[in-house]
Amino acid sequence: MTDLQNTIEKAWEDRDLLKETATQNAIREVIEYIDKGRLRIAEPQGTSWEVNEWVKKAVVMYFPIQGMKTIEVGPFEFHDKMELKKNYAELGVRVVPHAIARYGAYVAPGVIMMPSYINIGAHVGSGTMVDTWATVGSCAQIGSNVHLSGGVGIGGVLEPLQAAPVIIEDNAFIGSRCIVVEGVRVEKEAVLGANVVLTASTKIIDVSGNEPIEYKGYVPSRSVVIPGTYTKSFPAGDYQVPCALIIGKRKESTDKKTSLNDALRDHSVAV
Repeated sequence: MTDLQNTIEKAWEDRDLLKETATQNAIREVIEYIDKGRLRIAEPQGTSWEVNEWVKKAVVMYFPIQGMKTIEVGPFEFHDKMELKKNYAELGVRVVPHAIARYGAYVAPGVIMMPSYINIGAHVGSGTMVDTWATVGSCAQIGSNVHLSGGVGIGGVLEPLQAAPVIIEDNAFIGSRCIVVEGVRVEKEAVLGANVVLTASTKIIDVSGNEPIEYKGYVPSRSVVIPGTYTKSFPAGDYQVPCALIIGKRKESTDKKTSLNDALRDHSVAV
């Protein structure tokens, strides 16, 4: 991988190298590795995550070396630079019309894709449900047995270019119409109620104890989160600004579905 990484890094610094066949082949090799799950944009390292910047750079540079072409899918037609994933039966993935994943996204066996979209560079773990009209953005890292509910928006890193991908860890539940962007990390078994919006600057306030505890950029494991507001002063007066509130913890259980139901029932969270 060292030679491959060096080629990518050189091309990133000198875009004229993108005209060379060797560079293009190296970029396409990286995309193939991502597609098959052999490389990831980010990888868990103990309790943290390490971003493989050079892999992300290869994804960014894949776009300019690809030409536009017409892609026919039955009676439907697309005009784009990216191939679509194929051979879902061999991959062990259930794909409901009109679900689409781009080539260069890894979708593990056991994933269920309702009419939804998974962009290039993303990694979706086994047993995960990508529900109707949910979007998994470029390079996002979605764990195993995650539920992305209807209309969820998981941000990508490409437009505009972001430093880190969104990470949703194993067994998390992301409620309807939630938006998670700008490299936010949702840790294992967390529950986001409907309409929670998380950006890098969103205040995430734990109000379950005697004193509030504030986080930014990540949701601690097993947290149950709902939308909230706090008062902020502006020249024109005091106004309510959106935030996210941690109102409790999801109970530890070997039966994740039962644990989820308990969390929603105990805290009256809408999903």
